[in-house]
Amino acid sequence: MDDPNTLDAVGLLCPLPVLKARKRLMALAPGDTLTILADDPAAVVDVPHFCVEAGHTLISADTDSTVHRYTIRKG
Repeated sequence: MDDPNTLDAVGLLCPLPVLKARKRLMALAPGDTLTILADDPAAVVDVPHFCVEAGHTLISADTDSTVHRYTIRKG
C-alpha cells in the first residue's frame, strides 16, 4: 500500500508533480507532512511557489541528487 505521506513523482513533468501534491495534501490534516520525490528540473521552482501560493510550509528541499526530495507541512 502507498504511504499517504510520500508522493513518488519521479518521471512526471511540470505541472504534474505539483498537481499530484495538491491532491495528496487535500487528504491530509493540517500540520501533516508530505514528502515529494521528483526529478523534473522545474520542480525546484514549482514546489516552493506552490507552497507559498497554497499556504503550506516547505520544510526542506534536497536538490543535490538526480531525484529531488521536498518535504511540505500542510497549512
